[in-house]
Amino acid sequence: MPGADRLAAAHTRFRRRNACRGGSWSADARVSRGTPDAARLRRGLDSSRSQTMLQHPDFLVVGAGLTGATLARLLADAGHRVVVVERRDRIAGNLHDSVHESGIRIHDHGPHYFRTSSAWIWDFVNRFASFHPFEARIKSLVDGEHVSWPLGRAYIERRIGAWQPPPRTHGARDFEEAALSLMPAPVYETFVKPYNEKQWGVPAHSLSADLCKRFDVREDNDDRLTPKATFQGVPRQGYAAMLQAMLSGIPVLMNQHFRAASDWLAPKRLTFFTGPIDEYFDYCDGRLLYRAQRRAHRWLPDTDLHQPCVQVNNPLHEAGPHIRTIEWKHLMPEAYRQRITGTVLTTETPYTPDDPAEYEYPFPDAANQALYRRYRERADAVPNVVFCGRLGEYRYLDMDQAIGRAQTIANRVLEGREAA
Repeated sequence: MPGADRLAAAHTRFRRRNACRGGSWSADARVSRGTPDAARLRRGLDSSRSQTMLQHPDFLVVGAGLTGATLARLLADAGHRVVVVERRDRIAGNLHDSVHESGIRIHDHGPHYFRTSSAWIWDFVNRFASFHPFEARIKSLVDGEHVSWPLGRAYIERRIGAWQPPPRTHGARDFEEAALSLMPAPVYETFVKPYNEKQWGVPAHSLSADLCKRFDVREDNDDRLTPKATFQGVPRQGYAAMLQAMLSGIPVLMNQHFRAASDWLAPKRLTFFTGPIDEYFDYCDGRLLYRAQRRAHRWLPDTDLHQPCVQVNNPLHEAGPHIRTIEWKHLMPEAYRQRITGTVLTTETPYTPDDPAEYEYPFPDAANQALYRRYRERADAVPNVVFCGRLGEYRYLDMDQAIGRAQTIANRVLEGREAA
């Protein structure tokens, strides 16, 4: 049976096996049914007998984030023995979330808005979580005004007048040149240049032009972040619970360094490495650069809602070193939100982390891309190891992209083809 068909058949079996009598089941049931005890996972291996039982799986997955959990689930559904190792004392990677004492859920590594136009991906995540509909809207606070981001044509014409992008005579050489081909200079100088200089800590012109692929000007003034995405929402019980359900029944070893674990686990077929690719090679060619955010939380007990939407960007340098302010209450279903008193605000301030456990954003410049290509050449020569995910492939991936990429890799493995 082809790999894609095997995945589809396993997917159907899973849904039939776990369906409730009423035809659907609550988010709590999805999380609790068959979920491994967290304390037992944190203890890791407690006896030589348990070590022996886990040795020689078909596949070893390094990292219990979204890419690793998706690969583990798909391969296990197809009948393979899979073991996951995780360096942290928790699963879910940068999707991890927690609940404030007020009852408000906070995403520990910044807001995650799930959106996709793939019916397969939407169906896949709904196996493990109940989603409530949510379409993100973002504002930028400039000169006391909350302006929709991405910008609409109406705002540009109101502020600048009639404007048309200049004709392109060649490909953009850097971020600044690419941005100025998409928007008027005053807009770039206000909304884009200072924001990205705070985010990346370098002059805007030194960044890659590819970074502008995420920008656009809305001709129809639609203020939704991703209006073209067919399916959009947020897990009612959070992303950590979703990934815990995704990993149900699969051994997950916490506080495990990948090199020591892979030596004694000795997988029969492949290791999927979702950690930093340069760390795998002991930084022999130098360290790839990453950025992350320091997050400061503020509880406003007497305020229902403080800002007009979940995310307000703070692009200007004079606004402070932080680049955005998150109000988590906007992510909650309306009925639940009305029962919460107060609100939680989080400001995010960029920094350059040294600890791989803190990595969030691959650095978008030519020098780091060149360094990655050198590591990629080394990786391609390593037998039986597949480097994948945001850190393994050193590229930004939205959540649906990470799942889609993992599905492609799993299909190729199940079909006996090259995984990378």
